[in-house]
Order: sequence, then structure tokens, then C-alpha cells
Amino acid sequence: MSIASIDRTPITAGLSKSSHPTPPSTNAAPRLRAVPHGTEARGFVLYVGLDETKATDSGTDLSALVEKLKAVIAEYAPAAQTHAAVALAPIGAGGRDVDVVRLALQDPAALAKHRQVEEPAPKRASGVIIDISRKRVILDGEPAALTFKEFELLQYLVLREGRTIDRSEIIGSLWSAAAGPGGDDDIPNERTIDVHVRRLRSKLGDYEDIVRTVRGVGYRFDRHADVAIHQASTPSPDFF
Repeated sequence: MSIASIDRTPITAGLSKSSHPTPPSTNAAPRLRAVPHGTEARGFVLYVGLDETKATDSGTDLSALVEKLKAVIAEYAPAAQTHAAVALAPIGAGGRDVDVVRLALQDPAALAKHRQVEEPAPKRASGVIIDISRKRVILDGEPAALTFKEFELLQYLVLREGRTIDRSEIIGSLWSAAAGPGGDDDIPNERTIDVHVRRLRSKLGDYEDIVRTVRGVGYRFDRHADVAIHQASTPSPDFF
């Protein structure tokens, strides 16, 4: 919705006053809830959404409405100062009249909403980044919550891309060597490896099939078009 310009010149069509309701009681009004403590209200803005055609169909015009409103204010509060501004928009701009007015007169809430429509949120990054150098996996722009061992398992398969790794090799390379003589790490059996792989795949979410099960043999890393692998400038010490 584009706004051509704003005419802030007061409208002064000479019209006679009409009768008005009896002024309200002079009792002190309660404090406005929207006014924070430490501040005071100095006036208000009334946005009126009404185009010239609709005003004419109602038997009036914008100038007449402005003058009548100013007359009401002068009767209720003679010391009040008023200023009227007309919001101009291209013919056929569309949208609700009051929204056009608020946008044309720079209402902060309307401007913020307009920017959200005109400037859609940036698209989220999609795909998988397996960052060997930083030991992390990024899924659609968000880090995956892999444990150290889960990342090691994925890394082991990634660095041997195209080859199916049997369970006994995974145990020997990732658990037996890590435990060492008298080590505290529990060395899993081949069935336990399946549990570790299932947990890893569940954390990969929609990309779980990059870790493929080769029935009766073991596991293999399958690179997809939406998978990127970042490695350090020197080869990983895991790749031997």
C-alpha cells in the first residue's frame, strides 16, 4: 500500500454548529491506563477512515465532518487546540480506509505492520552442514544436539564415504581404542551399535537417511545434494 502524500493543512469549510449532547460531569476522570507513570497525556489522535465517495453517499463531506468534530471539542474543552490533516492515497490503493489513514499519518503500529508485509522474514537456511573442523552438525540453520560419541560415529562414516562399515569395525575403532587398558568406557556389542545409530538418526530428523543401513553388513554415509561437509585445512586425524 503506497501513500502518495499527506496534506496537513487544517480544513476550514465554513459550516454552522449543530446541537450537541449535554457536556459530561466535571468530576475528575480516572487516569488513562495507557499512560505510563511519570508521563502525562497531552492530547489524542482520532483516525477516521472514510473516503470522499462514502462521505458523499452518507450526505456529507470530509470538511463538514472535521468542522463538526472541532466544534464539539471547542464546546467541551474551549482551551483545546486542534489540527486536522487529510491522508492522501492513490486512487484504487485498496485496503481498509482507516489503515490507509494510519499509514499515511505515520502511526508507528501501522508502519511496523506495513514493514512486516513489505519485508518478509529471510528464508531459513536449509540442508545439512557436517562441520568436521568444529565438531558440529547444522540442520536447517540450527545446531543438532549430538553427543560427542554420536558425532564421532557420524564423522567415522563421513570420512569413509562410499564404503559400508561393519559393526565390528565401528566398535574396534571408536570404542575399543578409546577404552584402552583398564579404560572405563563400556565397549558395546554389535547390537548396541544399532541403538547408537538409531539415536544418531533420530537427531538428524528429516535427514536421517544420510546414514544408511546396509542389511546384513553395516552402515554407510550417503551424501545428498543438500549436504555440505566442512573440513579443516589439514586432514582429520581420524582418517587413517
